[in-house]
Amino acid sequence: MIDNLPRVNDKVFGVTSTVTAGNCLRSSRLKVARKLSNPRIAKIHFHLIRHWFGTMEYHKHPDMHHVRRLLGHKSILNTQMYVNMEKAFFPESSEDFTVKVASNVEEACKLVEVGFEYVTDFDGKKLFRKRK
Repeated sequence: MIDNLPRVNDKVFGVTSTVTAGNCLRSSRLKVARKLSNPRIAKIHFHLIRHWFGTMEYHKHPDMHHVRRLLGHKSILNTQMYVNMEKAFFPESSEDFTVKVASNVEEACKLVEVGFEYVTDFDGKKLFRKRK
């Protein structure tokens, strides 16, 4: 839904104040909700986008401490909500990964381009992983 919003300077809200961004989101979501005849779109707000981001970040990197630091939570208990949401949205996801090894920069770039994430170095090689 966010991809359908009008963009300013390659960003949905451009470089602007929080108040202006809020007004832009409000008017854009109402226009899209009317155009698509979907009143649920009108209920999207900034905090919902934060929840979506935290959930997707945990899905990509299943590390609660990483998500906690990223979102600025003081307590890991606040971050637990994103773990629960991720499990509800992606019940089929598992902790199984496809692992690839890169020997040079070109191989590493190709792996990153198709969604692999860097894990560590081992015997002079770079290890990458991606969820199955």
